[in-house]
Amino acid sequence: MRQRVLSGMRPSGKLHLGHLHGVLHNWRNMQHDYDCFFFVADWHALTTNYENPWSISGNIGEMVMDWIACGIDPEKSTLFVQSDIKEHAELHLLLSMITPVSWLERNPTYKEQQQQLKEMDLATYGFLGYPVLQAADIIMYKAHKVPVGVDQLPHVELTREITRRFNYLYGEVFPVPEALLAETPKLPGLDGRKMSKSYGNSIFLSDSDEDIRSKIATMVTDIERPRKSDPGDPEKRCVAFQLHKLYLSAERLKEIEEDCKAAKLGCVACKKELAEALVQGLAEVHERRLALSANPQKIREILLEGAEKARKVAGSTISQVRDAIWIQRAT
Repeated sequence: MRQRVLSGMRPSGKLHLGHLHGVLHNWRNMQHDYDCFFFVADWHALTTNYENPWSISGNIGEMVMDWIACGIDPEKSTLFVQSDIKEHAELHLLLSMITPVSWLERNPTYKEQQQQLKEMDLATYGFLGYPVLQAADIIMYKAHKVPVGVDQLPHVELTREITRRFNYLYGEVFPVPEALLAETPKLPGLDGRKMSKSYGNSIFLSDSDEDIRSKIATMVTDIERPRKSDPGDPEKRCVAFQLHKLYLSAERLKEIEEDCKAAKLGCVACKKELAEALVQGLAEVHERRLALSANPQKIREILLEGAEKARKVAGSTISQVRDAIWIQRAT
């Protein structure tokens, strides 16, 4: 049997090129080799957006539409919404009973996110304990692999510690999951910083062709090259060149680099070429997304079918957990 992969994404807003190249391409490739469970992490979104819960539900359909438009196949992968599987909450509760607070406090992203999101009150039990919910998500489906970037390795290691502790106390119920390190290119946004919704520098998967062209026209290029007649250094100083790498051939990249250094290619022309390459590269995504948006009921059906599949696995797992820790129901 194929090994199982579990991964999720918070419905916190529109998906952009960073999600496409950092996550969705990896998911698309994995579904051919693994038994994949991909879920909408709406409970996780509540850990930071608990004051605006209505925004979470509104993002679910749009996000799943992007998944499918980018090649995530509901026939090959199980897609579902986390809150539709109540067993996640029960396993989270049970795991929280055996997880030392010190393990959570040493989580490197705990203090980092508190500093980065100072405008939010994150001094909550839910925010401190979200890695326990994350562990429940993963081991509920007895996932063998968890695809993550390097910055998320501590999260998987904490899940591994919680899993080993459960197995030590109650018996070998769960396989200890392993991180599946994925190549996640750091995609620059329009201003050169990491592409992020919060920075307002993103190119969204739902952007129209004209939106893409307009945004690329505003992209920061080599600030040390104010005139076309000045030689540039695209590899070191140009944001546009970093995106070119994803959409142009190696031969064309070499030509652009040489022409830029020789002051033969100006930034305006370079960005126009990038915009057209992006429009062409996203054409199939836009076409599939347009078809899906015309039939929103299809997304709901996919998520309901996925929840049914996920619930069968989760029900079996939670029964084993109850047996392992001798919890007996009255009925």
